[in-house]
Amino acid sequence: MKRDYYEILEVQKTATAAEIKKAYRKQALKYHPDKNPGDKHAEENFKLAAEAYEVLSDENKRAQYDRFGHAAFEGGMGGGGFSMDDIFSQFGDIFGGHFSGNFGGFSGFGGGSQQVYVKGENLRIRVKVTLEDVVKGTEKKIKVRRKVKAEDTTYKTCPTCNGRGQVVRQVNTMLGMMQTASTCTACGGTGEVIDKRGADTDSQGLKTVEETISINIPAGVMEGVQLSMSGKGNEAPVKNSVPGDLLILIEEQEHETLKREGDNLHYDLYISFPEAVLGATKEIETVTGKVRIKLEEGIQSGKILRLRGKGIPNLQGRATGDLIVHVNVWTPKHLNDEQKAFFKKMQEDEHFSPKPDKNDKSFFEKVKEMFS
Repeated sequence: MKRDYYEILEVQKTATAAEIKKAYRKQALKYHPDKNPGDKHAEENFKLAAEAYEVLSDENKRAQYDRFGHAAFEGGMGGGGFSMDDIFSQFGDIFGGHFSGNFGGFSGFGGGSQQVYVKGENLRIRVKVTLEDVVKGTEKKIKVRRKVKAEDTTYKTCPTCNGRGQVVRQVNTMLGMMQTASTCTACGGTGEVIDKRGADTDSQGLKTVEETISINIPAGVMEGVQLSMSGKGNEAPVKNSVPGDLLILIEEQEHETLKREGDNLHYDLYISFPEAVLGATKEIETVTGKVRIKLEEGIQSGKILRLRGKGIPNLQGRATGDLIVHVNVWTPKHLNDEQKAFFKKMQEDEHFSPKPDKNDKSFFEKVKEMFS
């Protein structure tokens, strides 16, 4: 079972962005590989801290995590799956100059060089899901067009900053000679520029490819939920980079007979007048199969029946919603003479006179009960 991200960083759920960043820096420095060489437990905690920070430092991902927990990022989505390269490329600036800077193949981490590792652009797609998908969960294979570095595109050290990613200038001031450093504008701080563009690439040396990506849609998702898959976005046009993310917006298709309300499903059951008078057994088609319900004699229009656990599984795994059946007695609009004569005769019969008792709730009481 995955640990809570707030617990990993040792912060409250109300923590500010600054507090989360400070807490991550504390955990990262504590478990940094330079301080714990060969310690697998420390390395795992180092990666967990990065995973937690990657989600909680992003306003949108944090909102999704607060609402749905780890289920919002199932199937390789959201945080997790970090390598050391990923961590240092995305969050290396947080550590400052505390460590030597040649871990995991990354030069320029910490004191000396300030090389920047670029993250590619995020991609956004919409995925339509049916109510059956929502109830059972599903895996969808989606074709995505993304930009990747071409194999025949080559790079070279930036001649402006000599690969340092920064340009140092000396300026005479009234206090003496001052030295300032700024990000190299020629390479954007990456320390490298394109040497030769590959064939069929754009101006940045990238080419567009179509990939089929498997997306795990967890049971219980709803309209507007945004899932994300790390590293499945566009690549950046430099060697020292990490791909962007693929952001998946869920669109829920309307069901023909069932209406969703949170984790509950609503179904309108129409019955005839004779069925209401004599009682009946009815079969209802749900997304998980057919269910049979028994209607007692004299059932009233507006009666609400609740079938426990026949709704939608909660996204966080807490419980499954209910199927709420609304009974509607259908009044015929066209009768023949014989039928009209029967009902005219029954108008004077005491059994057909409305006599509600305390168990027959009003419409507003039924609505209040349903939503409670």
